[in-house]
Order: sequence, then structure tokens, then C-alpha cells
Amino acid sequence: MEEAVADCVAVLGAVTDRDWRQVRAGRLEWDCRRTVAHIASDLIAYAGQIAGRTQDAYTPFEINLDGREGGMDPADNAGCLQVVTATGALLAAAVRTTPRAVRAFHPFPFRHASREGFAAMGVAEVLLHTHDIAEGMGVAHTPRDELASFVLTRIFPHVKPGPTPWETLLWATGRGELPGREPVTRWHWTNNPVLRSERLLLEGVTPAAAAELALAGDGGHDWVDSGPFEGTREGAGMLVKQYEEGVFDPEWAMYVLVRREDDRAVGAMGFHGAPDGDGGVEIGYDLSVDARGNGYATEALRTLSAWALDQDGVRKVGAVVDEGNVPSQKVVTRAGFTEVSRQEGQISYELRG
Repeated sequence: MEEAVADCVAVLGAVTDRDWRQVRAGRLEWDCRRTVAHIASDLIAYAGQIAGRTQDAYTPFEINLDGREGGMDPADNAGCLQVVTATGALLAAAVRTTPRAVRAFHPFPFRHASREGFAAMGVAEVLLHTHDIAEGMGVAHTPRDELASFVLTRIFPHVKPGPTPWETLLWATGRGELPGREPVTRWHWTNNPVLRSERLLLEGVTPAAAAELALAGDGGHDWVDSGPFEGTREGAGMLVKQYEEGVFDPEWAMYVLVRREDDRAVGAMGFHGAPDGDGGVEIGYDLSVDARGNGYATEALRTLSAWALDQDGVRKVGAVVDEGNVPSQKVVTRAGFTEVSRQEGQISYELRG
């Protein structure tokens, strides 16, 4: 966050002598001053959401740069950038001090976001609107690709990577072109989904977390002592490939199973892909060794299967278990699945809506 804000201030600080009210911000309908005010407003709003743990709406306050209250003079251009610096620092501090499991209200698409989601949204607002203003002012602006990649791999999981992260982010938000891709006229970002069961949170895995897990990292989670089991890492690698191919769907991907009592990850469960033409999906899962024997897999499977069957067009959920894996067979049967076939050492189960 601090780097994105510093980039913004460095670029726009070179044009504070211009009349920002008289220059349109790139392709936006706003002038440059209003766009800077919007950056600051979003940053403080995001900080307020996670600091205040707001659950159902935005925290009811706003930022004012026009000096209408308290006898203050309107902020000049340099003053506007000071406010962006301050609000960026407040959001960064809120992100650093907010516990990992906290989620606060954001309207799209699941009505909540984590601290990482708010950080990514904040960086996106700064990068993109700095670009808009710089375009309007006719000055160069090219942030480091690492910043754009931070945004893409956390809140644009459905966007296939392009030549560079910055070019991809501009295209994904209707601000640029990519060879072989249609121009974007409507766009959105996507925070990761979360499902709740009695003892667990099923937290959707982002491409960034999947890449970490696939490379022997923790994916941003505090795992039980035995750590992620091999199936979790293999599944994460499959998600990375889906992201690279542009077919990653956050709702029909992997979920890390997090124990609500202590915020420790105990395993992973997820879909092999989006529903097929017959309305079927298949679920796979595994648990860390230390977490087995506690009913977590059954609880998570019931939750994820019920969610899937509640989605439009989904009629059945499948699971395939090795004939020798008796514990996993017990999991699926306790979750309500029934055996439908056996072949080549594997048992196929189904749960129908």
C-alpha cells in the first residue's frame, strides 16, 4: 500500500501547479481533483471497514477536501496528495493490525472482504486512478509490475494473465488493449468466497495463495503442525494452471478448511471445476494428519455439497474414493453420498439435490 501511494504522490506531485479542476481524468467523467478525492475517500473507507469490523454496510462517514466544515480552507493540490498519503498510511496500518480471520462488509460480490482483499482493493484504486489522472495530465505512469500482480492475483482471479501484469490490469479495467482479446466495457473485481459450518470456515483460495501452497508455502494460513497434506499442494498447483489458462472460477475452486476456534488451517476441499453440462460437479479433499479423526472432513463436505446443490443448474455432486481408502469412504457416506459404481480400484459416489 505504501509503495502504491508513494508512486501516486511522485507522479502527481510533478503537476500540482496545474488546475486539476479543469482537466478530465483520462476516460473518466470526473476531473482530476475529484478523482484524487475519490482515491483518498476509498482508502479511508476501507480502513474504516476493517478497523471498525463493519458487517452490514459502509461505516457512515466521509472525507472532505473542500473546507466546508470547521472553517478550514479547501485543500490545494499538494494538500490533496498529503491526504492521500495519510489515508494510505491509515489503511496500511489497519491491514497490518487486523487479525487474519476478520472480514468486513464490502458489497461485491460476497458482501465481505478480508484484510488482504481490502489491501488489494486499495492498491487497485491508487494505481488505476493515478493512471487516469496521469493520462489526463499527459504525464507518464508505469508502476512496478509487482503492484499490479498483487492486485490481479487477489481480486481478479478470473482474468487470464497477459504480457505484463500492468498491461493486464489496465485491460481488465477497460483502460487498455491486449492482443487477441476483446476490449473490456464492463468489469468487476472478486474477493474470495467464504462458507461457514459449525466449527469451520471454508475460505476460497486466491491465485496468490494457490501459488504459495503449490511451492511449499502456507498460502497465508497458520496450519496445524503437520501442515498441508500433499493433496492440498497438488490441488493448489492445478488451480495455478487454471489461473494461467484463464479458467479459474473462485467459487468452483479450492477452499482451505480453517478451524474457527483458533484460526488454524486443517485441510482443503474443492471442486475439480465448474458444473458440467449435466449439472454435475466433483469434489476432492484431504486433511492434515494432525486434524484427522475429528469429523472435519464430513462437516466441510456437507457444507460445500449443500452450497453446490443450492446453485442454479447443479443437480448432483460427485466424489471418487480409492477402494482401499476406508476412512474417506466413511466421510462421504456420513455426508449423505451413495455409491453409484466401482471400476479400476475406485468407488464413485453421488449426492443429488
